[in-house]
Amino acid sequence: MGEMKFSRNYRDCSVSHGTGAGFQFEFYCERCNDTWRSAFTPYRSAQASEWIGKVAGFIGGVFGGAGQVVDGLAQAGWGEARDNEFAKALEQAKYHFHRCAKCQSYVCDACWNTHNGLCLECAPSAEVEIESARAQGKLERAGERAREAGQQQAELLDVVQERQLVCAMCKTETRGAKFCPECGSKVMITRPACPSCGADTKGAKFCPECGTKII
Repeated sequence: MGEMKFSRNYRDCSVSHGTGAGFQFEFYCERCNDTWRSAFTPYRSAQASEWIGKVAGFIGGVFGGAGQVVDGLAQAGWGEARDNEFAKALEQAKYHFHRCAKCQSYVCDACWNTHNGLCLECAPSAEVEIESARAQGKLERAGERAREAGQQQAELLDVVQERQLVCAMCKTETRGAKFCPECGSKVMITRPACPSCGADTKGAKFCPECGTKII
């Protein structure tokens, strides 16, 4: 795969102090963010200084001075030791990532188009794109058919008749029902005309034109 720099897509998980001191590096795919982490390598010098420091806490004296010396040596050698371990981790990472020649991104095997030698962002898989387009086409056509079916069903709806959407008794929303879902009162769907003169009664109990009682 050639030399790999990994200047952007890695995280240093190393610990420089304590009994858990050591080196570890995490690399991630720049397309899907899947990660690969190198094996943990203990940093013995820092671990030794920590243990000597613990012993010095109980004994004191010479051991305390020795702990400081060892800790100083451990920190002095940390940078070089880290660089060496990072170089080893890079060698291992080469087998888990590919560098795209077009966009220069580092990607994992799952995001690599082996046939084209590019990442899937720059060279999408034809088979995947075909299946995706097929599924999208099904959705679009199904939506068109559903709209057509809805338009046909709309022809059967009465869009002229007025509907009372709020119950006159309890003011609950009726959504066009014949009876109130809250109090059960009958909802006036239409305003009956006067049986005598045919005038619009406007929902009144008696005709406002001729006084006839509305049943």
